[in-house]
Amino acid sequence: MMASKVKFIILVGDGMGDLPLDELHGMTPLEYAHTPAMDFVAGHGMLGLLQTVPPGFHPGSDVANLSLLGYRPEEVYTGRSPLEAASLGVDLAANEIAFRCNLVNMTRKDDMVTMVDYSGGHIDTAEARQLIEAINREISSDLFTLYPGVSYRHLFVYRGDAAGLVTVPPHDYTGRDVTRYWQRYEQYPPLRQFISKACEILQNHPLNRKREQQGKLAANGVWLWGEGKAPTMKTLKQNFGVSGALISAVDLLKGIGVYAGMEVVHVPGATGYLDTDYQGKVAAALSALARHDLVLVHVEAPDETGHQGLLKEKIQAIEDFDRRVVQKILDGMEHGRDFRLVVCMDHFTPISMKTHIAVPVPFALFDSRSPGRKNTLTYSEKNGADSGLLFANGEDFFKFLLTNHNPSK
Repeated sequence: MMASKVKFIILVGDGMGDLPLDELHGMTPLEYAHTPAMDFVAGHGMLGLLQTVPPGFHPGSDVANLSLLGYRPEEVYTGRSPLEAASLGVDLAANEIAFRCNLVNMTRKDDMVTMVDYSGGHIDTAEARQLIEAINREISSDLFTLYPGVSYRHLFVYRGDAAGLVTVPPHDYTGRDVTRYWQRYEQYPPLRQFISKACEILQNHPLNRKREQQGKLAANGVWLWGEGKAPTMKTLKQNFGVSGALISAVDLLKGIGVYAGMEVVHVPGATGYLDTDYQGKVAAALSALARHDLVLVHVEAPDETGHQGLLKEKIQAIEDFDRRVVQKILDGMEHGRDFRLVVCMDHFTPISMKTHIAVPVPFALFDSRSPGRKNTLTYSEKNGADSGLLFANGEDFFKFLLTNHNPSK
């Protein structure tokens, strides 16, 4: 599409968008939070809205982040888990179906199953790996392979019949009855047997007993979801003529990067939560910009806190994103090459709902070649909506971002 000396940066605060809250006097967490860096981008750049989730699609991070990289999910999306498989270096054969396998905390009483926590108490990667290895030691089958991932997020590859199975994301049902969804697996004996045996292993594992003694939630169950087969996608270079790098703690995002032909940069301290290595992500991004035209930095923490309904923590996640990512990237580019920087989110994850909703998301776009103040607006859901600028799909937005012009002329 183009050759450019301008660098392009996309900074994604996953799930950062929200709805007005009485506790915040009618403000959203984004409006309430102290965000001088994002407000600088908005005030010295331009605001707009982007429809990241096409009509009829579930508002997941998979679909939404594909849109942020210029893809049309209607054309390339086959499911969440094939993307996560790519992140782990797993090439799916034609007869294989990938599932996300969450380590979760569930309660079962009589015939009722309740999803207490979709993340197994936000179990860390080292402990999660012990549990996944225990399952693999005790369960083996030619029909499936279980791969360890990051924290509670793992990969289950199935070589059997799953026709007609429709799963649901466990993070949409925190604290809720999931019996009817649990029963769907019972129609597929190999899946039912795997889940039943895995839950038994987890409930009896010494690590989970230790977690309970420490006052933590046990990762006492597994939940399969996000099923799909391998997609067919062109790379960013093929679509738009640019090379890119992607930085995220989340396998889903890394998998999108793999299929997009991007360099997926591993940051050892990236966790996908409030304790992630922000400094490491920023350093990796600035380094990658020396090698590529475009870098996308994804921060998961606002989404995780939204799913948990944690208002104070979501505000912290937004402020950390502003101070430790957006501001540091701006500082790092201050005396570098010309750049265009986007601050955005993939979707809303309202505290009051603990799940994603499919509404257009606000973005702010700053061009270093035209740095003068253009307005007094802050970066917020409302100001994005009031901008009068709406991109109906990610492809149009991405082409606009890459348009190599100097808006000051």
